[in-house]
Amino acid sequence: MTATDDSLSLLSGLVAKARKAGADAADAVHFRSTGLSHAQRLGAPERLEREESQDVGLRVLLGKRQAIVSSTDQAPDSLDELVERALAMAKVVPEDPYCGLAEAGELAATVPDLDILDAEEPAPEVLIERARACEEAARAVAGITNSEGAEASWSRIDIALVTSNGFARGYARSSHSVGVSVIAGEGLGMESDYDFATAVYGKELEDAGAVGRRAGERAVRRLGAEKPATRRLPIVFDPRISNTMLRHLAGAVSGPAIARGTSFLKDKLEAQVFAEGITIVDDPHRPHGLASKPFDGEGLANRRLSLIDGGRLTTWIMDLSSARQLGLKSTGHAARGTSSPPSPSTSNLYMEPGSATPAELMADIEDGFYVTGLMGMGINGVTGDYSRGAHGFRIEKGELTTPVSEATVAGNLKDMFLNLTPANDLVFKYAVNAPTLRIDGMMLAGN
Repeated sequence: MTATDDSLSLLSGLVAKARKAGADAADAVHFRSTGLSHAQRLGAPERLEREESQDVGLRVLLGKRQAIVSSTDQAPDSLDELVERALAMAKVVPEDPYCGLAEAGELAATVPDLDILDAEEPAPEVLIERARACEEAARAVAGITNSEGAEASWSRIDIALVTSNGFARGYARSSHSVGVSVIAGEGLGMESDYDFATAVYGKELEDAGAVGRRAGERAVRRLGAEKPATRRLPIVFDPRISNTMLRHLAGAVSGPAIARGTSFLKDKLEAQVFAEGITIVDDPHRPHGLASKPFDGEGLANRRLSLIDGGRLTTWIMDLSSARQLGLKSTGHAARGTSSPPSPSTSNLYMEPGSATPAELMADIEDGFYVTGLMGMGINGVTGDYSRGAHGFRIEKGELTTPVSEATVAGNLKDMFLNLTPANDLVFKYAVNAPTLRIDGMMLAGN
C-alpha cells in the first residue's frame, strides 16, 4: 500500500466514523511531510536536520453549522475523540448559511498528472555541498566581508482529501532549494543582500555557485547607498519583487474581500483595471510548477484561468463559501490546512511578459528609481493606497547608477495597475511571478 493509499484509507474511516456519530456531512484532510535541511555559516556547519510530521484535520457539518478539529495523533482512540470533539463543537457554534460540501457533480472526476514529485530524497552530502558552494561563491565576491549563512533544503509533502459525498484522492509534491545572505562593507557602511533558488526537481535547481555569486554581487552593489530626494517619477520593479503587484491583485479579487465589500476592486468586475495587453494567469496545472495541484482543497476540478485578460478583470478568486455569498460558482481556488475551513488562494500566478527588454523599458527614463527590495506592508485593501519602504538604484538617462536606501514609494494601486508596463523577462522562479515592471507617476519619498 502506498503512502497515498494509506492516507485515503485513514481518512475514509474517519469520515465514516463522523457520519455514523451523527454528522450530516464531513470531510477530512491528511498532510504528511518530510524535510531535510543543512545550514552553514562562514564554512562551518550549523545545522543538519531531518523532520517528519503528519497532521489530520476533520470538518463535520450539522445542518448549517460546521466545526474543524485537527490532531497529530492517528491512533484509533485519538480519532474517536477527534470525532466527538468536532460534533460537540458543531452543536454550539453559530450557523453559517454558506458552509457546506460541494455537490457531487461539482467534484473532480479525473485529475491530471502534473509531474511535481521528485521521488528521490537527496543524501545529506548533496545538501551540504549545495550550501558550501553557494556560500563560498558569495564570499569570493570582492567586497564581501561577512556571511549571514547559507542553507540547502529538500522537502516532500503528501496530501490527501476525502469527503462524505464521494471524493477520495491525494497527491504529493517536492521542493529543493538553496540560498545565502551575505554582508558587504564595514562599520556603518555595511549592506546585506541575498539570493535563493527553488525547484521541484533537484536536477532543475539552479547552480548553487551562480546563486551565491549573484547574492554577493547584489550586496556589494548596494554599498554607498544614499537617501533620495522626494519627487514624482517613473519607478521600475525588479523581477524578484515585481510579483508583489500580483499578490496585491490576488488579495483584492479574493471572494471573501468582495463579499465583505472591503476591496478597492469590488465594483470592477469586467472593467479595465490594467492597460490593454496585460494578461495575468493562474495555472494550477503548470508542469513542475512550485504551486501546482491537481484539484482544489474542496475536491473541485481546477483549471488555468486568466484573472486579467487584455487588462480587463474577468473573475473573482472563489472557494465554495465565498461563491455562495456572491451567488456565483466556485472557481476551484479553495486551499486549506487541517485546523481551519477552506479559503480561496491562487496557485501558479503570473503576468505574461511584454515585448520590450528591461533596458528598452528604461531607455527613455531621465530620472527614475529601480526598486530591488521592499519593506513593510503599508497597503490599504479598501482604498488601494500603497506605501512601502524600498531600496534600489537611481535611474539616470536610462541607466542604473547610484544605490538608494531609506526610501518610500507611494501611490494608489488602482492608478499603478493602469500605468503598469511589463518587460519581456518573465522567469518562473516563485509561486507568483512577474517580469520587470515599469509604473509611471509614482511618488518617491526620502529627504
